[in-house]
Amino acid sequence: MDTTQPDRLLIPTLSACNFIIGIGAFVIIGMLEPLGADLGRSPAQAGQLMTVYAVAYAILSPLLVAITGTVGRRRVMAAAFAMFACAAALSALAPNFAFLGAARVLAAAGAGIFTPLAAAVAAGLYPEAQRARVLAAVFFGLTISQVAGVPAGSWVGYTFGWRWALWMVFALALPCIWLIWTRVPVGLRFQPVSLRDLRNVMSEGRLMLAIAFTGTFIGSQYILFTYITPLLSETMEFGRDGITLILVISGLGAVPGNIMGGFLSDRFGWRVTLTGLCLAQMCVMPMFSLLPLSLPQLFVLVFLWAMCSWSFMAAQQGRLIGLAGHRAPVVLALNAAAIYVGAAIGSAIGGGMIAGYGLISLGIAAGIGASIALVHLALSIRLNPLRGTTS
Repeated sequence: MDTTQPDRLLIPTLSACNFIIGIGAFVIIGMLEPLGADLGRSPAQAGQLMTVYAVAYAILSPLLVAITGTVGRRRVMAAAFAMFACAAALSALAPNFAFLGAARVLAAAGAGIFTPLAAAVAAGLYPEAQRARVLAAVFFGLTISQVAGVPAGSWVGYTFGWRWALWMVFALALPCIWLIWTRVPVGLRFQPVSLRDLRNVMSEGRLMLAIAFTGTFIGSQYILFTYITPLLSETMEFGRDGITLILVISGLGAVPGNIMGGFLSDRFGWRVTLTGLCLAQMCVMPMFSLLPLSLPQLFVLVFLWAMCSWSFMAAQQGRLIGLAGHRAPVVLALNAAAIYVGAAIGSAIGGGMIAGYGLISLGIAAGIGASIALVHLALSIRLNPLRGTTS
């Protein structure tokens, strides 16, 4: 690892880049209805774009991180973010649904390289005692994208058309390429990783079980999250402004959730933190099957749900870095892939639940998913070679 003192703007830069990636990845959820109407798809069919992005990310992220393992981190991260920016522009220009899907694959490739490398760089440059908080700071941009970026993109999509929301992503991405080039240390090197490291990690059953927990937990969230717009439209009769408000409240819950996740993990360890989050979501998400609720009840419910969802990542990533050693970039790429595998599976399950039982079934299905995540966590803890409250 390079021992160069980190630039004081490095973590804010990485966080800002994740902010743009968060908008580009999730803004689709907030405008499924206008996008689907323009391209001749139902909201459920338009939601398949999240599945396309998720599957592409899951496949490409670990492969591309491993393939570029010997290249300087600054060059790889800048190129990856430029790829993401180009994908946003191509998405905005998409003449049909198939072209848009292909552009989403390109976006997933860029994000799939950048985000795990950002986490690996941050974790490698700071001492272990600060690791969970530094990772929480890097991913704070993703959190803020839920507070401001996704609701703003949704409002733009409903008001001016979904293409303008994607042009917004492109415009915001351009200065981030310069920030990466000027703030990530020149010649930054870690012990290189390769396709052999990827193969070795994937052959370790206990490690892969720990990584796969990410997919189980995130999948339970996406059973509900992918279709939150049509659910609120049907049960609460929300239009553009109501949906935008709910996305803002969700984002406001994500902010303390992100901070809380890093604090709880540093204070009590990943085991207590992750177990508590699974239990909390088992209680919170089924409440969405009781809609309609009064507005104050709905606001509190959405806030708590988002807070618990966004407390997850710092604890899980700190856990995996402790297991990974020098293979952290590959493990974090697989973890990022697991996020999108979970998102794809959760979106597919949610679509199936809608087809079979209607939108109102999503909360109960998501709660059952959280209980499965708890069982998965208990099994991976039992088989995990690291012990103790901070392991």
